Amino acid sequence: MAKPPLSVAAAVAGGRGSAHHRNRLLLLILVAVAASASTAGFLLRGALRDPCDARGDSAALTGAEAAGSPLEFMRSKLVLLVSHELSLSGLDLNPVSHLFILPCIVKPINLYTLFLAGGPLLLMELAFLLRRVGSQVVWITNQRSEETNDITYSLEHKMLNHGVQVQMVLPARGQEAVDAARKADLVILNTAVAGKWLDPVLKDHVPEVLPKILWWIHEMRGHYFKLEYVKHLPFVAGAMIDSHTTAEYWKSRTSDRLNKELMEVAEDSVARRVLREHIRESLGVRNEDILFAIINSVSRGKGQDLFLQAFYQSLQLIQQQKLKVPVLHAVVVGSDLNAQTKFETQLRDFVVKSGIHARVHFVNKTLAVAPYLAAIDVLVQNSQARGECFGRITIEAMAFKLPVLGTAAGGTTEIVVDGSTGLLHPAGKEGVAPLAKNIVRLASHAEQRVAMGKKGYDRVKEMFMEHHMAGRIAAVLKEVLKKSQGHSHS
Repeated sequence: MAKPPLSVAAAVAGGRGSAHHRNRLLLLILVAVAASASTAGFLLRGALRDPCDARGDSAALTGAEAAGSPLEFMRSKLVLLVSHELSLSGLDLNPVSHLFILPCIVKPINLYTLFLAGGPLLLMELAFLLRRVGSQVVWITNQRSEETNDITYSLEHKMLNHGVQVQMVLPARGQEAVDAARKADLVILNTAVAGKWLDPVLKDHVPEVLPKILWWIHEMRGHYFKLEYVKHLPFVAGAMIDSHTTAEYWKSRTSDRLNKELMEVAEDSVARRVLREHIRESLGVRNEDILFAIINSVSRGKGQDLFLQAFYQSLQLIQQQKLKVPVLHAVVVGSDLNAQTKFETQLRDFVVKSGIHARVHFVNKTLAVAPYLAAIDVLVQNSQARGECFGRITIEAMAFKLPVLGTAAGGTTEIVVDGSTGLLHPAGKEGVAPLAKNIVRLASHAEQRVAMGKKGYDRVKEMFMEHHMAGRIAAVLKEVLKKSQGHSHS
């Protein structure tokens, strides 16, 4: 069994002490973080649970401790992690936390289904887990911006502090990368796009490395199926796909090449109240008002435009039906105030023209989403087209006992139980009216919001915690290593 999460107080205070002292220290830290919530941070992992931090970032578990981890067999293994990028856009705004999203595995010949999301962020989580059991971990970023970036700098040094060798200052296409790939016991490619790294870097060594590659794929849009990206996919030791829905889509798109084969988060009510009050005050939202939030990078695919249309319609429904409900507000977390896109400009124009500018709030993109989860009443996951590959923010909202209004598409259908932990609506324009009705429904029934939030919280505890992830990913890694070793012997 994996080591259970530390309590909130223990993670912050670094050990035992009086409850009064721990609570005071926790509140001070949370208030400080909330006051600078738009900066890059790791609130959930840093303030709520990070056993590495409590004992020194680079410290691995002792032999006895590692023996209790399902990943203990990875001790002393050399693992090379190849990430396509390390950026805020790639991180999709979600914080490093101790939540992992992994209820089940579909185990075909070489296609594994793992419920994980967050691109580079999730790969970082795996790197930290492997370091804790004594693995040697090397990270290479294939695509790196030449511009100075505080987010990238922060993430790089977070990994370095955990003992992860970050080869970002070395050429990702240099001899060091080739040597690391050839020496590694396991190579993990992160994202389909990372497939472009193989041929130009490994060249003649590609056949040698393929049998020990585990390919972690997060994408499901059509252009990611280009042959230049995935031509080697049938020959790697295994592939991890973020949800059953995504796996089925990949299987159908590549049928000729693939074989079918928190809970300490938000439990401190005093800390949550402090964050709630601070964020609501900054937005001009009263405590008794109801706040609906969409927390994603602002883009058409995430559906902020359709959410705002539905929010506007919900206000009209309330007025037409003369319903007595608290004042409703909407917050869009994930804007880029320094470089507004045409799409975001359209969002803001709609808000002004509709006369709802006093009810809608735009917040700049941030890794520290915990304060906003503490402040809101309902999360809206409105990803369009095929939906969200899985959606880490959905899990985190459920950990905060929030009901979720999500599109009935993609991996969201595997997280949200319609009518139990939230309500689903169709993607596209046809989903606007149903979403508006669902907003009114939850605004009108406080007891239903509470009940759905509690059921979502219970679902997270039962299916989506770190020990679930560690056990299931251990099974995948064991099989990949077994195949790799078998190939080497042959």
